[in-house]
Amino acid sequence: MKLSKKRYLLSFTAVVLVLAAVRAAFPEVAESSSNEEGVTSSSNPIPPSTKPHRIFSVPNFKACFPDTQAVQLQAALKWGVKRVKDREDAEKRKNELVYVGANPYFHVDHLYSSIPYLVPRAAVLLQDIGSAFFDSLYVKGIPLHRPIVTSVLRSEADVVKLRRHNGNATENSCHMYGTTIDICYNRFETVENPDGPARRAVRNDSLKYVLSEVLRDMREQGRCYIKYEVKQGCFHMTVR
Repeated sequence: MKLSKKRYLLSFTAVVLVLAAVRAAFPEVAESSSNEEGVTSSSNPIPPSTKPHRIFSVPNFKACFPDTQAVQLQAALKWGVKRVKDREDAEKRKNELVYVGANPYFHVDHLYSSIPYLVPRAAVLLQDIGSAFFDSLYVKGIPLHRPIVTSVLRSEADVVKLRRHNGNATENSCHMYGTTIDICYNRFETVENPDGPARRAVRNDSLKYVLSEVLRDMREQGRCYIKYEVKQGCFHMTVR
C-alpha cells in the first residue's frame, strides 16, 4: 500500500492522540508501566537490578559492510521507482513514495542534495533500524540517541549538482530510486527532556559500535545491502 505524506502524518498524529487520551484517562496505567519497565529520570534507563549488556561492535567495518555500488544498484532497480528527474517530478510521484521527514526513531538532517522520501519497503527498513537501535541502547544502559539520516531520494538534477563537488557520488546513484539511505556514524541526536536534567555524555564511537551491531543484524537477515563509507562518514545502504 502506498502512503502519501499527508496520510502518513495523519496516521502518526492519530496514534499519538489516542495514546495521550488513554494516559489522561488512566494515569495509573502509565505509572504502573513506567515502574515495571524501570523508567526513571536517571540518565541510565536500565533498572538497578539488571546488568546492562556489553557493546561488542563488529570485527571490521569494511569487511562486515562491503556491498558495492553495483550490488546495491541491482536491488535499487528491482525495488525502486523510475528515476526522478527533478524536484518538480518528485512532487508528482508522491503516490509511489513514503514521507520519512518526521519520525521518533531517527532524525533527518538538513538535506541539501536529496528529499525525505523513500519507497515503502525502504521506509519500513529505516523505521526498523531506528527502533532496533533504541532497543539496543536500552538493554546496554546507554542514554537514548537517534541516528541521523543524511541522504535519501535524489533527483537526476541533484546528482549532477552533487558530482561537481563530491567525487564519491556516482552518475547512476542508487539514491535516485528511493531505495537507498545514508546514516552517518559520527553524529547522533541526543534524546532528552529540554526542561529536565542533561543526559550523561556518550562518545560517538560507542554509539557507532551499537549502530553497527544493529546494521550487521539487518544485513545478515537479508534486509539490505550496506557499504561502509570512509570519506562520507556514513553507512550507505539499499533495501533488498
